[in-house]
Amino acid sequence: MYISRQQETTLRRIAQQFPALLLSGARQVGKSTLLKEVFSDYSYLTFDDPMLRQQAQIEPFLFINSCKLPTILDEVQYAPEIFSLIKMELDTKKKNGLFLLSGSQAFELMKNVQETLAGRIAILKLGGLSLREINHDEFFKPFIPNLDYLDNRNPIENNKNIWQVIHQGSMPRLYEQETDWGIYYASYVATYIERDIRQIINVENTANFSKFMSAIAARSGELLNYSNIAQEVEISIETVKRWLSVLQASGIIYLLKPYANNHLKRAIKTPKVYMTDTGLMAYLSKWTSPETIQTGAKSGQFFETFVINEIIKSFYNNGKEPPIYFYRDTNQKDIDLIIEDGQNIYPIEIKSTGNPNKKMAASFKTLQKTVADKNIKEGIIICQYPKKILLAEDLISIPYFFI
Repeated sequence: MYISRQQETTLRRIAQQFPALLLSGARQVGKSTLLKEVFSDYSYLTFDDPMLRQQAQIEPFLFINSCKLPTILDEVQYAPEIFSLIKMELDTKKKNGLFLLSGSQAFELMKNVQETLAGRIAILKLGGLSLREINHDEFFKPFIPNLDYLDNRNPIENNKNIWQVIHQGSMPRLYEQETDWGIYYASYVATYIERDIRQIINVENTANFSKFMSAIAARSGELLNYSNIAQEVEISIETVKRWLSVLQASGIIYLLKPYANNHLKRAIKTPKVYMTDTGLMAYLSKWTSPETIQTGAKSGQFFETFVINEIIKSFYNNGKEPPIYFYRDTNQKDIDLIIEDGQNIYPIEIKSTGNPNKKMAASFKTLQKTVADKNIKEGIIICQYPKKILLAEDLISIPYFFI
């Protein structure tokens, strides 16, 4: 059963504007399925097929000449030899929408695309299923919580148990058919390490890398502490940084940068790390059921990770990079999320509570004192209270399903 994706409209529009398009993202988020669904009249080739991969690697010229255009080329990270020939083909044909590429967001893939096809290719990112998609909610705007957004946001009835969704994760297969959760994620991790990690970096001890992934999952929503992770996994700090960059390039984690400008002298510069899929986060950190997450010590981190990812997906599905940050200073004043929209700044707190109050937004005043060149807009608390309510003249509480 195919679940309609919100990026379909964006894909059609962008494919009409560029000669080539790359859809990147983590494994199994639905890249191939989405492209084949939206562009069903295109020919389709995947480099998961070892014969095709060998042909493209050994005889790239013959391979490109035999392609029936327009075409979808899947898992293109396995055939970097064809990129210069794609460039020649695009420059000769001078038509838009000729090549649609997809692949896991690995180092070499992005390097080849940016170096060879610059100016000819649009790059879009796809995350797992959003709550909008799971609920079949067609609301399409990126999450910028201005009054226009909030006044027009009328989500369809949310009948999903949020902790069930958080535990289950966002991988389409888990919603399209009955699939054993534990076996799915065990296979996902094994495949990711064996196929992607071994190709990108030389990891002799895969058990160490699995332990590293679990350490990152347990810290989702926290400031990155390289030495702490290195000590736990028994690897060097440089190895931690290198492996983190691999997880980031593969779409497994998202690094949220701290908000900083000339006025914020006391702001810290360390990013926060978030897993991009809460199901994988739960599997790696051994939270085996929705109930244990809901009542456990990490419930706030899971909820925050879920909300951050929903916001990120709302931008990705519109073909945009999320203009999001967090704030923390040396006085321990912190704000979970800041969305920057031109000259406007929206401070946001994310709380798993169903009982929001004004005290939760106390740190918002920090921005009013230190950011003089921006418009500090209404503060937002995202929580489990099921309705939008005004907590103060400049403070609004909204439920998570308003994202």
